[in-house]
Amino acid sequence: VQLQASGGGLVQAGGSLRLSCATSGVNFASLIMAWFRQPPGKEREFLGIVDWNGGIRDLADSVRGRFTISRDNVKSTSYLQMNALNPEDTAVYYCAGDANDYSAYVLKEFIHWGQGTLVTVSS
Repeated sequence: VQLQASGGGLVQAGGSLRLSCATSGVNFASLIMAWFRQPPGKEREFLGIVDWNGGIRDLADSVRGRFTISRDNVKSTSYLQMNALNPEDTAVYYCAGDANDYSAYVLKEFIHWGQGTLVTVSS
């Protein structure tokens, strides 16, 4: 199973980026997908989940109203659309997936992880 996150880069405050997480080696439609981030020197932060049908769950307060998560089961890809970025959003962003709904929804534990993509927001 491979998750490949991409789309990170340098963006000015107020700008937007869309991250992608391309998945292979697994039935993507069976995975509950999530996004996390880890700012420099800080702990990893859970951002939210997109379920099998594209429903968004548990979007973090820190990003609600600015970020949204989606998926394309035909392309086996999950997306994190980030708008109104600010310097506090600077982090390595990770996608993750798990087919077990208890692990995903309750424990926020995921068995499959992407390698991370760096987002830097300049002021």
